[in-house]
Order: sequence, then structure tokens, then C-alpha cells
Amino acid sequence: MLFLVIYAITLVGNLGMIFLIQITPKLHTPMYLFLSYLSFVDACYSSAIAPKMLLNLLVVKGTISFSACMVQHLCFGVFVTTEGFLLSVMAYDRYVAIANPLLYSVAMSKRKCVGLIIGSWICGTINSLIHTISLGRPSFCKLNVVSHFFCDIPSLLKLSCSDTCMNELLLLTFSGLIAMATFLIVIISYVFIVFAILRIRSAAGRQKAFSTCTSHLTAVTIFYGTLSFSYIQPSPRYSVEQEKVVFVFYTLVIPMLNPLIYSLRNKEVKDAVKRAVEMKYFPC
Repeated sequence: MLFLVIYAITLVGNLGMIFLIQITPKLHTPMYLFLSYLSFVDACYSSAIAPKMLLNLLVVKGTISFSACMVQHLCFGVFVTTEGFLLSVMAYDRYVAIANPLLYSVAMSKRKCVGLIIGSWICGTINSLIHTISLGRPSFCKLNVVSHFFCDIPSLLKLSCSDTCMNELLLLTFSGLIAMATFLIVIISYVFIVFAILRIRSAAGRQKAFSTCTSHLTAVTIFYGTLSFSYIQPSPRYSVEQEKVVFVFYTLVIPMLNPLIYSLRNKEVKDAVKRAVEMKYFPC
């Protein structure tokens, strides 16, 4: 019941954020364009896992077929990798907005924003396809069923009775490099943001500039913090039950938190919500 409520809040929050951005002209800026796609990705990658997980909770022994597992893995890989790229793009966007506010609309033109979004989706798709296709190499001599509510690469490779070194190398090479590269872009962007904020003379100006980054910084910290705990934790000390708890947080709680973070810590979004409520209930 709890997971169903979390999933429902996730869908309502993220789809509501997209709708709010669409109906509010003031939010038609690059920052909120990226946020709307981030909300879409959150809703999608939660939906790639949650329905099957909720179904498994209703049966005595929840299983998932290997073919369904491949589809789930492909979808989840696309969405979670795209989210990492979008978060790095949003960090760069915040740097441009703070460092060059007068040239912001020119530097972050609609064409450039669309290109960055499409590029994020392409990179996410390629990364996920590589891992999904490579899972066809190992032979699975055990039952062709993963007794789990998710299909992550480590859990699938445990079922293989053949050499999985190539799969592990691909995981380290592509997913590892992508995670490090996107996180590095975020770190470099915020280093330049700090320097740009320090150059602002007024305290009010510095506070206003920093306030535009707090929501994104919170989302990045939660995302990469959970990611590092999931994949950097030493395996001998990392039980299956711990893995399940972390993955529930990863797939359900984070997508639920993102729209809350961006609405509760963002004055423009709060004002837009207030205007939308007033228009609905107090049209006059």
C-alpha cells in the first residue's frame, strides 16, 4: 500500500510539474524546459519498475521472465542514464544564467536547449542498448527467471554460468565513465558558479543567485549519493535485502522527491501553483 501511494505521488507530482510549466508563460525558460523533461524522465523510469514490483507484492512468489527483464532493463537504463545527463545539463544552464545573465537567452537558445535534450536521450539510449545487447552473450544455465522485483545488470549476471568479464568491463567502461563525466560536469559548473556568485557585489544579489541553484543541488546530491551507494558499496557487505531497500529508494523515492524539491524550494514554481489554484477556484 505504501509503495502504491509513493508511486501515485510520483506520477501526480511529475506530470503536474510538466502541466504547470506548460500553462505558465513565466516558466517558459530554458531552466524549466529542462525541468519538464527531468519530470518526464522521473515518471518514466519509476514506471519502468513500479508496476511490476507492485504486482509481485500481490502474489506469493513474484517472478519476471527473462524477456520481460530485458525490456525492463532497457527502459530503466535509458531513463536513468538520461536523467544523469539532464542533471549535468541543468548545472551548466545554472552557470550560464548566473555568469552571463544578460546573454542567457542568447547563450541558451531554444535550438541549443533542444539539442542538449536530444543528446541526453541519445546517450541514454546508446548506453542502455549496449548493456542490454551484451546480456545476450552469457548463457544462463539456471531457471530463466529472476526472483526479484527489478532487473539490474549485477542481479542478471549472477544467473549466468559463463564468463561475464566482458559484461562487467562494459559496465565499468560505459556506465562508470558516464557517471563520472556527468558528475564532473556538475562539479565544474558549480565551481564556476561559486566564483560567479562571489563576484556579485550585493549580498541580496548573491543570495538570489544561490537560491536558483539550491533545488538542483539538492536533487543532484540525492541522485548521485544513492547511485554511489548502490554501485560503489563493497559486495561482501552488501546484502540482497540492502540492495532491495536502496533500489526502492532509487526507483520510487527519488522520482517522488524531485517535484517536491523543485516546488517547495522554488519561489517561481510556488507562485505558479498559487496562480493555478486561484484560477481554478477563484476565477473572478
